[in-house]
Amino acid sequence: MIDMHQISMVISLLVATILGIIVGVEREFVRKEAGIKTYALVTLGAALFTVISFDPNFSDPSRIIAQIVTGIGFIGAGIIIFHQNKIHGLTTAAGLWVMAGVGIAVGMRQYALAVASTIIILFILFVLRKLKVEDRLHVFAGIKEEEEK
Repeated sequence: MIDMHQISMVISLLVATILGIIVGVEREFVRKEAGIKTYALVTLGAALFTVISFDPNFSDPSRIIAQIVTGIGFIGAGIIIFHQNKIHGLTTAAGLWVMAGVGIAVGMRQYALAVASTIIILFILFVLRKLKVEDRLHVFAGIKEEEEK
């Protein structure tokens, strides 16, 4: 028989998946290495492990949560590539890492924190890219020439 506790755990997994999909869609629009499926799986997995870690049979949920952070760091390291004097995939790796944090927040039923974090992440990925903040900083610092329009 399914009880209310199990239903609330499933709701947590669905919320985590939806938040991962939202950020994954933004990443798909800019054709990044990790997209909808990757972001959804990272947030779902982090939420799942977090929900499981609060089972009374586990004495210390923080150990499992710490391993989520380590595991995502390992995945992120595999995404980062140094090619022709440039680093590629760093934002993708950071995005997956922070989305694991969103999944952990959802798994701990901190829904407002998870949604607010997702909104901030989208601001960083979408709005800052549209405003070309990094390009403007590079021009200001003299690292890059201003492009003619």
